[in-house]
Amino acid sequence: MPPAFDRREFLQTTAAAAAGAALLSAAAPAPAAEPPIRLKKAVKFGMIGIDGSVEDKLRLIKELGFDGVEMDSPGGPDPAEAVAAAEKTGIVIHGVVDSIHWQQRLSDPNPEVRARGLEGLLTAIRDCKAYGGTTVLLVPGRVTDPVNESYDQVWERSAAEIRKAMPLAKELGIRIGIETVWNDFITKPEEFAAYIDQFEDPVIGGYFDISNMIKFGPSPARWIRVLGPRLLKFDFKGYSHANAWVSIGDGDENWPDVLQALADVGYAGEFATSEVRGGGRDVLEDIARRMDQVLGLA
Repeated sequence: MPPAFDRREFLQTTAAAAAGAALLSAAAPAPAAEPPIRLKKAVKFGMIGIDGSVEDKLRLIKELGFDGVEMDSPGGPDPAEAVAAAEKTGIVIHGVVDSIHWQQRLSDPNPEVRARGLEGLLTAIRDCKAYGGTTVLLVPGRVTDPVNESYDQVWERSAAEIRKAMPLAKELGIRIGIETVWNDFITKPEEFAAYIDQFEDPVIGGYFDISNMIKFGPSPARWIRVLGPRLLKFDFKGYSHANAWVSIGDGDENWPDVLQALADVGYAGEFATSEVRGGGRDVLEDIARRMDQVLGLA
């Protein structure tokens, strides 16, 4: 025959079990929240500051948890060597940075300089295809003075040269990503969208530097939402209104808002690429750790 039910003992036992569970719950760390978007970490090739072959460099960043890299062109590593190294290491060469766009500007008042800038862009597009990438990062020009290289002149001249490169980009399946920098040109997200829209072709999109544009006022998340599907890729550093350039994670980017905005617009670029001073293993390891923290990958 079962023992008689003791209500007082039952309540005491239940209360003790609940208290114990509460203590265990308080002691255990809460699981990290899943970020609204899962991104892959990448670096610029020039940040890998070790001696050795392309394969040695890609193998190092793979060991440190990176997924991708962007090459420079003109003047980057031999595409065949780089592709072989990427295949061996598992690193994705996701794009190319036009390496001469600042000096040989598409907005320069001298048509010969613009022609050299265009040839550099065409070379970057061809190299991007050879590397297996999808985008060429391009700074379209720089406002230098109100007479020779004004805002309107930068807009008109650079757009004219970019149109000359569009047929090759479309033929090879490479997209041109216009980047925002401190060049006194495009300082508002609406200007960025309008510059891209004038081409009326998805082969031209935006390559947004999240940290560069903080000083101009609108938040990075607002830029992302205004760009919407125009956004091809993004890179970042660390920028603080109080201290200017800082380490990744120490700036005013507001990463939770940035990640949510990227998710909201359906960012399809996969990669988050850092653009900071690189170095050897220790420096790159710190960069990877900081990227994990801000991207919610830690």
